[in-house]
Amino acid sequence: MRFGRVERTTKETSVLVEVGLDGTGRVDVATGVGFFDHMLAQLGKHGLFDLTVKTEGDLHIDSHHTMEDTALALGAAFREALGDKSGIRRFGSASCPLDESLAQVTVDLSGRPYLVHDEPAGMAPIIGRDYDTTMTRHILESLVAQAAICLHVHVPYGRNAHHIVEAQFKALARALREASERDPRATGVPSTKGVL
Repeated sequence: MRFGRVERTTKETSVLVEVGLDGTGRVDVATGVGFFDHMLAQLGKHGLFDLTVKTEGDLHIDSHHTMEDTALALGAAFREALGDKSGIRRFGSASCPLDESLAQVTVDLSGRPYLVHDEPAGMAPIIGRDYDTTMTRHILESLVAQAAICLHVHVPYGRNAHHIVEAQFKALARALREASERDPRATGVPSTKGVL
């Protein structure tokens, strides 16, 4: 089983992330930020990744450091689990609707971090008690930086902030699942460079 485990400790947070790429979608997540936990659960369930996330952060300040550091650790664990990427599909894409919202995600497990992120303007600033909706982009930036992947996320329309964000995480999960799956016809690393 392809598996990654990362522990990250700073003055602001203590994070443990474990991810199994060839799992069944078993999720055990606790960050102290309810809506973020819900999004990470979507990532594991729809990606069929076994995912453990345990974060203790400075929530007395706000939820920024907790979500940022969790995303950094998640990206690093995902990269570790991929190993040398031999035999994977490399590219993945998914579109996921959630009621009035639609998210379209395309990913390349390229070894080069790059994010394109577009979502409707004018979203409600907070979901639940403490999820700042401007953090979605930053969470993805942090994930991309450590996972070293190219990620394009486009939400052409949507009204409800909860739906807009959740559709992104579901589509991300499906795209990552497709890209990281083993291709039975592929041998070696899917790159003309011979490395990703």
